[in-house]
Amino acid sequence: MLHLNIIKVKTPEEMGKAAADEFEAVIHAKPACVIGLATGSSPLPLYRELIAREQAGLIDFSRVRSANLDEYKGLAPDHPQSYRRFMQENLFDHISIKPENTIVPDGLAADIPAMCEAYERKIEDWGGVDIQLLGIGHDGHIGFNEPCDHFPVMTHEVKLTDMTREANKRFFNSIDEVPTAAITMGVGTVMAAKKIVMVITGADKADILYKVFFGPVTPEVPGSILQFHPDVTLICDEAAAARMPQ
Repeated sequence: MLHLNIIKVKTPEEMGKAAADEFEAVIHAKPACVIGLATGSSPLPLYRELIAREQAGLIDFSRVRSANLDEYKGLAPDHPQSYRRFMQENLFDHISIKPENTIVPDGLAADIPAMCEAYERKIEDWGGVDIQLLGIGHDGHIGFNEPCDHFPVMTHEVKLTDMTREANKRFFNSIDEVPTAAITMGVGTVMAAKKIVMVITGADKADILYKVFFGPVTPEVPGSILQFHPDVTLICDEAAAARMPQ
């Protein structure tokens, strides 16, 4: 049974505002909530809007906790392309969230399985994710959960596909610099979030968006598992929504 609320927007700014409305409602209802965050270009309008709203006194991040979806394996937190640095520069450094209340997988962990287990335990200790931000890859991946023969449940290390590395090449000097592995929340971790907000733009995402929500549920399209989530809000532009039922 699909529980999908679709909000269509015309501009990235509108998308940021619509997504910020969802996060603001959760933070107001539960000031010490746990928010699941993502990186990339799609969330940037949301992060700009959240910063502006706290500066305007509309949101208070001082008690909020955050957990990020993923991180590249082998990149230090201060590496220009690390997701920890992305979050610091685009959100955390500009709001009142406490550093100890922000977790991002450790790309340099000596013992990756132990780090992944501790990551899951931290989220559990916090009471679980209240609202999770997601994007979607052209192959249907969520976080770095790539198409495969099963749905990985917990936070884990994953080998990145050529498609994903190619898509992320633009952030590096060359394809050789793009990490070959990452640490990502599992599909089970994502599905455990009480609410999911997905932000998508562009005609190039129209086909995969249709497959995710209206195709068969299969680990070959990891995002298709969201059809079983009880509370998904999709915020997208007309181009991305082109194949969605009216």
